[in-house]
Amino acid sequence: MYAEERQRAIAEKVSTQGRASVSDLAEQFDVTGETVRRDLAILERGGHLTRVHGGAVRPDLAQIGDEQGVAERASASSAEKAAIGQAAVRFLPPDGGSVIVDAGTTTYQVALRVPPQRRLTLVTNSIPVSAVMTALPDCTLQLIGGRVRGVTQAAVGAEAVSRLERIRASVAFIGANGLSEGLGLSTPDPEEAAVKSAMVRAARQVVVLADSSKIGREDFISFADLDEIDVLVTDAGIDAAFSAVLAAHGIEVVIA
Repeated sequence: MYAEERQRAIAEKVSTQGRASVSDLAEQFDVTGETVRRDLAILERGGHLTRVHGGAVRPDLAQIGDEQGVAERASASSAEKAAIGQAAVRFLPPDGGSVIVDAGTTTYQVALRVPPQRRLTLVTNSIPVSAVMTALPDCTLQLIGGRVRGVTQAAVGAEAVSRLERIRASVAFIGANGLSEGLGLSTPDPEEAAVKSAMVRAARQVVVLADSSKIGREDFISFADLDEIDVLVTDAGIDAAFSAVLAAHGIEVVIA
């Protein structure tokens, strides 16, 4: 089957059923998940569907700002997220360094893998991440305060942004709902975007953790340009052409 035929079939399936997953489409058409994600990106640009975590939905079913909760997002691409978290550990600073860990199910995987013997100052606005970090005996935890968004369990608001403006950390591990050439890093909620943007400004090195389902997506609001990113840790599903775009911006791409 030619790519154009497969893409027409995918568009028809999503239109009829309302949604489709990458894994089901890969099995149906006997192609890789990477191929399906490229097809979905092309179809989304043509207005035939809207990409979501793990697949695509009919455009009329997708709502701007309609976010999945932590439990739903944790189950999407879970193996890829775990591998990304493991690969990102090498960007932790040496003893005495400071680390900002953004809220998110992929950044959470880094928190799980901080070596217990490492002496670090850890800063986060995430309730789940802070719960993991409190168990690290040689680390100092600074929990950023503010209003907690139930859907992401992240503290947001002026208090959180103000606190981050007084911090200069060695490295920040940042999550995103979308990563594209046009919009850079994006996320659905403006308040959370403001906190993420403050985290980016507060770090000497910015390491973005995003599985390949986020690549090429654009969510409601941008919080950082590509030129503000130093490293992207992702999985093998990233498109080679987009990887070249990132390299042109001086971004190191690490495949977990």
